Amino acid sequence: MATRRIERTQESRRLLVSAAAELFAEKGYRQTSFIDIADKAGISRGSIPWHFGNKLGLLEAVVDDQLQAILTGFPPPAGERPDDPLDQVVGFIRLPATRLFITLLAEAVEVGSPIREHYARLHATLREGVLARIPADALPPGTDPEAFAVLLVGTVIGVHAQWRVAPEAVNLDAVQAAIRALLPAGLGRV
Repeated sequence: MATRRIERTQESRRLLVSAAAELFAEKGYRQTSFIDIADKAGISRGSIPWHFGNKLGLLEAVVDDQLQAILTGFPPPAGERPDDPLDQVVGFIRLPATRLFITLLAEAVEVGSPIREHYARLHATLREGVLARIPADALPPGTDPEAFAVLLVGTVIGVHAQWRVAPEAVNLDAVQAAIRALLPAGLGRV
């Protein structure tokens, strides 16, 4: 009996996180209400504070869930790369979850935004993921790896935003080729 209750609780939590992720990506954090999330998930809105404390707690769960899904799709750290990391970066741009991060960015940059700190942690995690995948000898001498990670994450965010706004004007395959041509030797295909 307790096992069934645990399973129902986990399923409710999963449904709420999934519904909130879709709605936050579509409408933004501030414009999404508990009622919207509960209706989409098919669960009582009282379940949201029970599971997450408040809307910000739910946002944190959504960001953690989506970030974990994205990082799972990235290739493993240096020395264990079965796939081309640049292919993985372009794959990241195409993920539906990435739309959530672009939507939240607009709210996160506002002074006093309740999601600013969460978004800063998201960017830090993405930069850490990039740093974990850059071979020590791949960057030109004198290049700060942390600055390079900022540049690469910023490039991905910018390309993704342009592609979401005008997909007909942004050829992701051509962008990938351009990024590959600009990357230092050894970093484009590691």
